[in-house]
Amino acid sequence: MALRLGEMLIRAGRISQEQLDEALKLQGQTGEKLGQVLLNLGFIRDENVINEFVAKQLNVGTIKLEDLELDQKVVELIPVDIARKFFVIATIKVGRMLFVATEDPTNLFVLDTLKFVTNCDIQPVMATKGQITTAIDKYYGTEEESIDEILEEMGSDEELDVVEDSGDDFSEAELQEAIQEKPLVKLVNSIIMDAIRRNASDIHIETYEKRTRVRMRIDGTLYEMAPMPFRLRFAVVSRIKIMAKLNISERRLPQDGRIKVHTQGRPIDLRVSVLPTIFGEKVVMRLLDPENLMLDITKLGFPKRALKEFNKAIHMPFGMVLVTGPTGSGKTTTLYSALSQLNTPEVNIMTAEDPVEFNLDGINQVHMHSDIGLNFAAALRSFLRQDPDIILVGEIRDGETASIAIKAALTGHLVFSTLHTNDAPGTITRLVDMGTPPFLVASSVRLIMAQRLLRRVCKYCKREIKPDPEMLEIIGMSTEDAKKVTFFEGAGCPQCHNSGYKGRIAVFEVMAMTVAIEKMIIEGASRLELAEQAAKDGMRTLRQEAIRYMIEGTTSLEQVITETAAH
Repeated sequence: MALRLGEMLIRAGRISQEQLDEALKLQGQTGEKLGQVLLNLGFIRDENVINEFVAKQLNVGTIKLEDLELDQKVVELIPVDIARKFFVIATIKVGRMLFVATEDPTNLFVLDTLKFVTNCDIQPVMATKGQITTAIDKYYGTEEESIDEILEEMGSDEELDVVEDSGDDFSEAELQEAIQEKPLVKLVNSIIMDAIRRNASDIHIETYEKRTRVRMRIDGTLYEMAPMPFRLRFAVVSRIKIMAKLNISERRLPQDGRIKVHTQGRPIDLRVSVLPTIFGEKVVMRLLDPENLMLDITKLGFPKRALKEFNKAIHMPFGMVLVTGPTGSGKTTTLYSALSQLNTPEVNIMTAEDPVEFNLDGINQVHMHSDIGLNFAAALRSFLRQDPDIILVGEIRDGETASIAIKAALTGHLVFSTLHTNDAPGTITRLVDMGTPPFLVASSVRLIMAQRLLRRVCKYCKREIKPDPEMLEIIGMSTEDAKKVTFFEGAGCPQCHNSGYKGRIAVFEVMAMTVAIEKMIIEGASRLELAEQAAKDGMRTLRQEAIRYMIEGTTSLEQVITETAAH
């Protein structure tokens, strides 16, 4: 029968019976292993002594890792995440037998995990925790070194200052302390700085079963960045939560917050959304850079006639101006530029937004909270009791909101809002489908504008191409007309992340409300009939405007087809 560790140490003269009794009593209180208790009490001063006796007790060997030079290929049979988590390191491989240094050869769960991961038979050998940690750092690299490699790839030396808001401390003090460590703080800050440097609009941090992916949306397209160490996934998300003043202990429910940072002499807001997934939490940070907000309406890219019509509509004393387009098409920028032009001390401007993207001085902006009943309809009702001159409703999503907005437009208020429709004429039929009587639509709506963002061909790798005849047919351009046009595309270069595109330009379809269109709306005309009449009145479609930019060499034939639809 194998002797117990305490008995073995007494027989060898390493401890006395009194010391063993005291250690066993303390072990009953703390639940620690006897060897660790003896070390804590100072009865045994050398951790190697405990290892030697435990190895004899369990009939396994001991090893001094500092005396060995390990084979890197053997070491890497165990992934770094598992090595650090369980304090193990592969030492020697003989045939299918893999000798693994561990501080706890009795942990069958760890041994089974190693067998599964390495596809080898595992033979544990004893080593101290300190020796194993040193060896892991030596052969895998320290955590700070691995982070430094990522930072080097990002190539950002700029400083990022997080603007702290006053608030209560989090209760999970230990976790908060862990995620304030310099390498981790530096990693998160550098991811944000890299996104700012690349003019990204969003940062995505996603956890999967065996990897963590970082992506950035640049000019409307997602690009995968340098991979993040898998072992840091929880710490990185927790660090972002701390910065956004979110609950780091809540991992089952979605959370939303904001981070304010200051870099390169300017403030930048980050809108943070955290969503639980099956392998962890996905974080999306929307970068809101005031410098990228174009508030000069003349620089948005309006054609001369369209700009004249838009300016006329937004300077009317009452009525409704609607901007339509998919998410990310620049609707908010267009509406903010209009409000900026109208923002004077003589007018009361109120906005209901979900969420508020930029803070505009002199404008009363309200963030929606539908969970407590503050939705667009409720905000609109309250606005009408606040003596407004101009109202912006973030989006008309239902019949109730549409009804209140139209009544506001008919009672002496200028109302701006957005809808998700494909084109300007389709917005009329959408409002009617929501239950708004056609005669109210005709008498309240003053102008509808659809818009898209086209990607610019990269000027650094721009090259002339011969267009595909089938693609020309899609946009309705004949072969003869195509001969008069020079078509371009980007070959792909480091400046544009090998995409062929760099930057974006807006295209607009502006439909002003004419007497003829008002009459057709009341008579129940279809979208197609309204589009034909608008064209007669001088409206240029999104596709026509996109083709103009293609002919100028600003965008590509591919962008014309993918971003605009023929009417």
